[in-house]
Amino acid sequence: MTDVPGVSLEREAADRRKWRIILAASIGNALEWFDLVIYGFFAVTISKLFFPNGNETISLLLTLGTFGVSFFMRPLGAVVLGVYADKAGRKAALTLSILLMMIGTLLIAIMPTYATIGVLAPVGIVLARMIQGFSAGGEFGSATAFLAEHGGHRRGFFASWQAASQGLTTLLAALAGTWLTTALTPAQVLGWGWRLPFFLGLLIGPVAYYIRRNVDETPEFVGTETEGNPLADTFRNQGQRLVLAIGAVVLGTVATYLILYMPTYAFKQLRLPAAAAFTATIATGVIQMIGAPVFGHLSDRVGRTKVMMVAGAFFLVAAYPAFRLLHDHPTFPALVWVQVFFGVANAAYFGALPALLSDLFPTRNRTTGMSVGYNVSVTVFGGFAPFIITSLIGLSGNQLAPSFYLIAAAVVSLAALVRIRKLEML
Repeated sequence: MTDVPGVSLEREAADRRKWRIILAASIGNALEWFDLVIYGFFAVTISKLFFPNGNETISLLLTLGTFGVSFFMRPLGAVVLGVYADKAGRKAALTLSILLMMIGTLLIAIMPTYATIGVLAPVGIVLARMIQGFSAGGEFGSATAFLAEHGGHRRGFFASWQAASQGLTTLLAALAGTWLTTALTPAQVLGWGWRLPFFLGLLIGPVAYYIRRNVDETPEFVGTETEGNPLADTFRNQGQRLVLAIGAVVLGTVATYLILYMPTYAFKQLRLPAAAAFTATIATGVIQMIGAPVFGHLSDRVGRTKVMMVAGAFFLVAAYPAFRLLHDHPTFPALVWVQVFFGVANAAYFGALPALLSDLFPTRNRTTGMSVGYNVSVTVFGGFAPFIITSLIGLSGNQLAPSFYLIAAAVVSLAALVRIRKLEML
C-alpha cells in the first residue's frame, strides 16, 4: 500500500504530459484552420473589399480563387517542412510552422483595402495566403506524427485530436461569424468587423509557440536513425502507400471544405440570412470536436478502414438527398439537419484518418510521406472545392452540384480504402 501514493502521482504526471502533448499539436492546427475558416466565411465581404468587380459572381470567384491559390504552396511546404521534421524533429517543425502562420495572419488582419492602395491590396492578400499555405503544408504531417508517436497503442485517439481541433475551430469561427453579423451592422462588418477574428487568431499564436517550445520530442523519433534524404526514400520505397494516402484523403478534404463553404452556399444560393448560415455551422463544429476523438478511439478498437468505409458509404448515399432537401426546403431547420449529417460523417471519417496515414509510413519518413500525400490531395481536391462548386453551380444552374462533387470524392476514397484493406496494410 505504501507504493500507491507514488503510483498515483506518477499517473497524474503522465496524464498531464498526455494532455500537454495533445494541446501542443492541436493548438497550432486550430489556429491554421481558424484562419482558413474565417477567410471562407467572409469570402463575400473580402470579395467586395479586395476584388471589386461589376459582376458579383466574378468578384466572389476571384476571392475563392485566392483561397485556393494558397494551396499551391501546400505541397512545397509539405516537402520543406516535412523533410525538416524527419531530419530535425517534429518539435522543431511545429515551432517553425506556427511562426509562419502568425506572419500570414497578421498580413491579412492589417492589409489596406483596394480602395486605399489599389492593386497592391489583392497582391498582399495573395502573398499572405501563400505564406499561410506554406505553413499549413507542414503543419498536418508534423502535428499528426507528433501525436501518433506519443500515442502508443492509442494512436487513433491521440491523432484524432487533429480533427477535433478543426471542429473546435469551426465552432469558434461560426460563433465569431454569428456574433459579428448580429451585433454589428453590415456597414460595420464591411468596414472593420471582418478583421476582428484574424486579430483573435493572432492572440492564440504566441501561446501555441510557447507550448510547442516546451514540449518533449517523440520517443519514436529519438529512437530512430534519421534518413539522409526522406523525400527520395518516400518516392523510391513508399510510392504505392503515397498514392493510397492521397486517395484516402480526397473525401476528407472535400467534405471539410464543403462544410467550410456552406455559409456562402446558404447565403448566395438559398438566400438565408448570414447569421442563420453561421449558426447552423456551429452544430458541425460541436459534433466534430466531440465526435472525432470518439471515432479515433473506436478506430483503435475495430480498425481505421472499417470506421472510414462506413462514413464514406454514408457520404456516398446521402449527399444527393441532403442537397435535394436544401433545394426543396431552403429553410434554417433543413440547413441544420444537413450540417449535422455532414458533421457526424466527417467526424467519423476524419477522426480515423490521421492515424491511418501515420500507420502507412515508417518513422524515418513518416512526416514527409504524410505531408506530401495529405497536401497533394488537399491542393487538388479540397483547396479549390469552393471555387469548383461555385463554378459548377454557375455553369449548370443546378444548386445540387455540390453533391455530385462530394459523391465523386467518396468513390475515389472508398476505392483507396478497399485497396488498403486488400493489401492487408491496416
